[in-house]
Amino acid sequence: MPSSISPSKARKHEIHGTHEGALPAGLRKTAADRPGQAQPVPTRDIPARPWAKMGAAVFLLVALLVSAWEWEARTWLGLHAGDIDDSPQSWAEQRRLADFAPVAIVGDSRILFDTDLDRFRQLTGVRPIQTAIVGTNARALLASYANDPGFHGLLIVGLADLSYFRPEGVGLGEGYLKAYDKNDKPAQLSGLWIDRLLQRYIAFLDSDYRLSKWAIRFDHGWRKGVDSPYEDVWKLSETYDRRQYAMWDRIETDPYLRAHARHAWNLFKGPPLPPAIADSVIANSAEAVRRIRARGGDVIFIRPPSAPELRKVEEGRLPRAKGWDRLISGTRAKGIHFDDLPAAQGLVIPEWSHLSRKCATVFTDAYVRRLVQLTPRIHLLANAPPPLTRADCVAKGAA
Repeated sequence: MPSSISPSKARKHEIHGTHEGALPAGLRKTAADRPGQAQPVPTRDIPARPWAKMGAAVFLLVALLVSAWEWEARTWLGLHAGDIDDSPQSWAEQRRLADFAPVAIVGDSRILFDTDLDRFRQLTGVRPIQTAIVGTNARALLASYANDPGFHGLLIVGLADLSYFRPEGVGLGEGYLKAYDKNDKPAQLSGLWIDRLLQRYIAFLDSDYRLSKWAIRFDHGWRKGVDSPYEDVWKLSETYDRRQYAMWDRIETDPYLRAHARHAWNLFKGPPLPPAIADSVIANSAEAVRRIRARGGDVIFIRPPSAPELRKVEEGRLPRAKGWDRLISGTRAKGIHFDDLPAAQGLVIPEWSHLSRKCATVFTDAYVRRLVQLTPRIHLLANAPPPLTRADCVAKGAA
C-alpha cells in the first residue's frame, strides 16, 4: 500500500471498492462522500418485479370498484348519466348569451323547474336563455339585467311571492352574481367542459350524492347540538344542457324523499310581511323595469303554481292583493299568474313547491300561449303543437 494513503483511507478502499468514493451496488453517495460537489438527485435501484401484471391488476381492481359504484348510483340511488350539475360557471356562460337573445328568464327555482325550454321553442321558435337560480331572490337578478346596457330583449321574471318580497338577502345566487365577471378564465371554462363531458357518461359524479354528502344523511339528529342534515334541502332536480332543469323522478316516486322535501320547506312559515317592505320592493322593481324599457327591452312577471298546502301559508303572510297585484300595477308591467290560467289548475306538485316534469311542460304551454297575447316580441308558430291540458300530465282518476 503506498505510504501516501492513510490507514483510514485504506479501510475506505476496502469498504467502497476499487477506487476512492465507489459504493457497493444499491447504495448512493451522500454529501459527505462528495466534498465540494452538489448533491445529486437521490436514486435507488428498482427491484425486479412483474410491474406489467401488477399494473394490470390495479387497473382491473379500480375499474371493478368504479363500475360497482356506478351500478349502485344508477340502480339504487336512481341517478342518471347526463344529469349535468349546475354551477356559477354554467350560469355565467348562459348569462353572457342573454345580451344577444330575444328572451331571457330570471327568477327562483319555481320558474327554473317549471319551464320547459324545448316546449317554449316548439311554440314560438325561440328558446329562452335560462338564468334563474335556485334559492335566489328574483329582484337581484332583475337588477342585474337593469344594470346591463347590453340587454334589449324580453325579460321573464318568475317569482315565488315570499322570496321576491323578502326584506333582504340575495340567497344562493349571490356568489353567482359576484363571480360573474370572473367565470370566463380558461382554467374555469376547461374545467366546466371536462366536467360536463364526464357527467354525460358517469352518474355517480352527481354533486348531491357524493359520498361525503350522502353518507352524512344517515344522521337523523343523533349528535346533540348539531343540526340534523334532514333539515337541509336535498336533491330535487336534474339539469341538462343550457340549464334545463326538471323534477328528479325519485321525488315523484319515492315517498321518503318526497316527504323529506316537503319537510325541508317548513311550509314557508313566518310572520306576515310588513306593508313597508312591499312598498320598497315595488319601487325598486319599477325602477328596474323602467331602465330596461328605456333601452328598448321589456319585462313580464310570471307566478308559477304552488300546492294548496303552501299557498295557504303564502296567502296568510302576503295576500295576492298586497303582493302580486300591487307589483303588477306599481311597475306598470304585464303579468301571468297561474290562478288565471285554466290549464294550470290542478297540476301535480309532488313536494308542494315545484311541478312534476310532465306538468312543467303543461304549465309552460299554458303560460307561453298567454305570453304571446301580451307582447309582440314573440309569436305562436303556425305549425305550433296543439294546446296541452291537465290530462297530459295527471293520471286519470288522480286527485
